[in-house]
Amino acid sequence: MPGFQKDMMGAGLTGPQARNINGVGEGGKTATGTNQATAYALTTCSTEFTTVAASTGAILPDTTKQVLGGDILAVYNQGASTLTVYPPVGFRIGLAATNAGVSIATGKSALFGARGDGNYFLFLSA
Repeated sequence: MPGFQKDMMGAGLTGPQARNINGVGEGGKTATGTNQATAYALTTCSTEFTTVAASTGAILPDTTKQVLGGDILAVYNQGASTLTVYPPVGFRIGLAATNAGVSIATGKSALFGARGDGNYFLFLSA
């Protein structure tokens, strides 16, 4: 039984319990907006973007209100253009400036680790 959810079910959890622990993902999303205020709001633990127009993006949830420190969000860019991912207003991603977005090239992905203080760590695919 390979896979994280299957491993948890093998240890005795029900399917719904394993899915709740693992989190919910969504696919086929369209990046929106051209800035932090109008970007697509991420609401699940993993999001695949299949439509990404030039200069569009997404914004991470507030780690002081919506997610907990230690949570990890995965973002996959399967669109035609580079995806910009913004931190919550007033915060930052990795070493980027406050409110600055980070770029995820087409065909690439990134993991964003919530620090719990509003900021995120960044793990960007090669």
